[in-house]
Amino acid sequence: MIRLGAGRLERIVAVGAHCDDIAIGAGGTLLTMCLARPGVRVDALVLSGGGGEREEEERAALAAFCPGADLRLTVLKLPDGRLPARWEEAKTAVEELRARTEPDLVLAPRTDDAHQDHRGLAKLMSTAFRDHLVLGYEIVKWDGDLGRPAAYQPLSPEAAEEKARLLQEHYPSQHHRPWYDREAFLGLARIRGIECHTRYAEAFAVTKLTLDLGE
Repeated sequence: MIRLGAGRLERIVAVGAHCDDIAIGAGGTLLTMCLARPGVRVDALVLSGGGGEREEEERAALAAFCPGADLRLTVLKLPDGRLPARWEEAKTAVEELRARTEPDLVLAPRTDDAHQDHRGLAKLMSTAFRDHLVLGYEIVKWDGDLGRPAAYQPLSPEAAEEKARLLQEHYPSQHHRPWYDREAFLGLARIRGIECHTRYAEAFAVTKLTLDLGE
């Protein structure tokens, strides 16, 4: 298996259409990176959930998932499930995010995610962050849209367990959902770990990747 490092990693962008998207899709990766690089800057943008319980959950959760990081989180109030109808507002938010940071890595939804909000945000990211490494995280759900990922971030057993614990602790508003449980989160992480010869992992889609193998 070929392992390519991201090299310098001082600034990260993480985006989600909804509160908890980032944590579900890339929470273990954020934990791993932030613990390894104290002080790393994380610019996070969430398009919906602002102004209420969901924003409070998100702020507490991402602070826990980004220990020691310079976390800068924006949570907007776009209506859930209506991103296509609010395209201009979403596009403006992404462009404003792009204007204030030059990230080494971008964590975003997959462009082939079945949820229209996830998919729409992913398409905005690929145009705003044209010259960046964009990793598309996956979110398990009833649509059955999990595919064949191209990139993996191995997670230590401690990181995988901590991710599952933090998801349960910080998003009580989601506990009623039948798929929102420790088994689901660790189960997918175990499968992705098998695929990359480790115990646990998070997996990502990569739309475009430029290599520099001459050095």
